[in-house]
Amino acid sequence: MNRSILSQRIKTEAKRLGFLSCGISRAEFLEQEAPRLERWLKKNMHGEMGYMANHFDKRLDPRLLVDGAKSVISLLLNYFPKETQEKDTFKVSKYAYGEDYHHVIKDKLRQLHDFISEEIGEVKGRAFVDSAPVLDKAWAAKSGLGWIGKNSNLLTKEVGSFYFIAELIIDLELDYDTPVTDHCGTCTACIDACPTQAIIEPYVVDGSKCISYLTIELKNEIPTEFQAKMDDWIFGCDVCQDVCPWNRFSKPHKEPLFNPHPELLSMTKKDWEEITEDIFKKVFKKSAVKRTKFFGLKRNIEFLQKES
Repeated sequence: MNRSILSQRIKTEAKRLGFLSCGISRAEFLEQEAPRLERWLKKNMHGEMGYMANHFDKRLDPRLLVDGAKSVISLLLNYFPKETQEKDTFKVSKYAYGEDYHHVIKDKLRQLHDFISEEIGEVKGRAFVDSAPVLDKAWAAKSGLGWIGKNSNLLTKEVGSFYFIAELIIDLELDYDTPVTDHCGTCTACIDACPTQAIIEPYVVDGSKCISYLTIELKNEIPTEFQAKMDDWIFGCDVCQDVCPWNRFSKPHKEPLFNPHPELLSMTKKDWEEITEDIFKKVFKKSAVKRTKFFGLKRNIEFLQKES
């Protein structure tokens, strides 16, 4: 089967599996990303995320992750919910409403890998979902799935940015897509709206100031300088996405596993303040919110209570 037909069949199968879109790029060294990543790390914008400084070379070259890698297949999976939380409550990022995306996407990637092997014989490769040294957004942009916006998220004209990014890196030559142009223009909505001024300049986010970092990655106490700046977020933050004009095109996902636990949407501030470990385990049994553990979530809630 020629590369062009196979590439098209892979994209068709990705759609069948529920992915929003699929783009393919050559597995090679990310030349433009190297100096950017180095500058970001030198300025300690990764805060306590020590793992970001690990495997620097692997982060920039997929051939060091997968022997004989030839292609990076990038995929987007929508998580924009049909319903969101009540207005006046403590907020959880939309991506964590349903089941942990790692498991949901890994299963789909496995099926896609199997499909490729069935089509042409054994293909070596690995699936990646935000849990290895892979620059997801850079690969997705390189394969034409969108552009990196001023909030450092991947943006797409048709569907905005409420989606997960994943990769299948394989040892097979395919047809390669080309990047799209930047469509942020003069807009600064995300920069203006960021509650902690974490977007320090267009396209540069100081991770150590981001609410997602403060509520999930940071293991110590949240610094008092962020008092009255957390905007009621207790797990993650969607502000820079919520205000992005391109997200007016977001459509609800069709993945049942991403549907929220019914109790989550109706929880009031009082419910959050009185949450017990049993309720935490019930509501977030399979959710990404488990990453903070019960005590991490309580820390975040208590930090916000000090503001009132």
